[in-house]
Amino acid sequence: MRIVLSILLFISTSLCVHAQQYDLLIKNGHVIDPKNKIDTKMDVAITEGKISKVAKDIPATHSKKVVDATGLLVTPGFIDMHTHVFVGSKPDIFADGIYSVSPDDFSFKSGVTTVVDAGTSGWRNFPTFKSNVIDKSQTRILAFLNIAGSGMIGNPDQEDVNDMNAQMTALSVQKYSDIIVGIKIGHYEGKDWAPFDRALEAGNMANVPMLVECHLPHYSLEDQLNKMRPGDIITHSFEKITERESVVDDQGKVRPFVLEAKKKGVLFDVGHGGFGFWFSEAMPSLQQGLAPNTFGSDLHRFSMNSGMKNMLNIMSKYLNMGMEVPDVIQHATWNAAQSLKRNDLGSLTEGSVADIAVISILTGNYGFIDAGGNKINGTRKFESELTIRAGKIVWDLNGLSAKNFKGN
Repeated sequence: MRIVLSILLFISTSLCVHAQQYDLLIKNGHVIDPKNKIDTKMDVAITEGKISKVAKDIPATHSKKVVDATGLLVTPGFIDMHTHVFVGSKPDIFADGIYSVSPDDFSFKSGVTTVVDAGTSGWRNFPTFKSNVIDKSQTRILAFLNIAGSGMIGNPDQEDVNDMNAQMTALSVQKYSDIIVGIKIGHYEGKDWAPFDRALEAGNMANVPMLVECHLPHYSLEDQLNKMRPGDIITHSFEKITERESVVDDQGKVRPFVLEAKKKGVLFDVGHGGFGFWFSEAMPSLQQGLAPNTFGSDLHRFSMNSGMKNMLNIMSKYLNMGMEVPDVIQHATWNAAQSLKRNDLGSLTEGSVADIAVISILTGNYGFIDAGGNKINGTRKFESELTIRAGKIVWDLNGLSAKNFKGN
């Protein structure tokens, strides 16, 4: 009799362990995973911070916790390609200063699990950025390293060509190769091409892409694009400015050399910011085949309260400009991961880190604003319902993962 009871207890215990083999299960959502070509209703199971299974009808009894995502999109966590998050106490600057923002305050509520700092630091102060911000944040922070030795510390120091050292920059990239994903050039008002050439040199030495910002008033857009390599990224792509040509000419046509650069393999990031995105440039570009590769927000102290708002707002703009939902998700996830040469990110591949965005599409009457104060009306917008970073729920707008309160 004791033997029979022992066998039954063993079977019962084994079934219980099997029944809860997952830590978290997201059920009934519409999964969009561009890397793995999934665009259908699926369940996603998570164990020890990793994606353990993506399949139809995974039993709820197999997970310790279940989230019902009926009517919602389940996607990889979004990657914001252009941010400034080297926040610190120094006044009136971005590098270790108050112009940058703390990433955890803004990322998860927009479905963003990875941000890329756009050259706020250089090789001299990147260790401070790493110890004070990167190592202390839940958000995954990657970085483009500025060719200027101390990054964005304001003029004249950030324009000192003597402190733009390609070798030291490349060595820093190699030392922190798990974090630094490229080189940034973008704040220089001189006519000397040395800063641009040194950024290219550092990129070649470290085998990483270069991020080019528009704040280079004496370099023509055509010359910049001609110098850029396949895989290099230009940001603020749809800015209407006087310090360089816009991508669209006065007749509303995308300039031929811009299309040639795209054909060559140059990547175009939105880089919305406070001044970097105009419908007059973005809409004809989209209609003529120049869609952005990624949706960088240029998040910083000022842009978050301007027309930019957050990355989801940028995604919603493109949704209402005619981009289909799966394409929007691809640009926010897998496109970004590939451009950073980080194929471990931006997907729901089994075995990969469980960075997930659960998104609703709201319908109604909405207005979307560009950098010039111009508005378009739309009927749909994205809302972040639940964000998971490394298997942990870090944002839950409407209590999808919470217990129902039953009172006393």
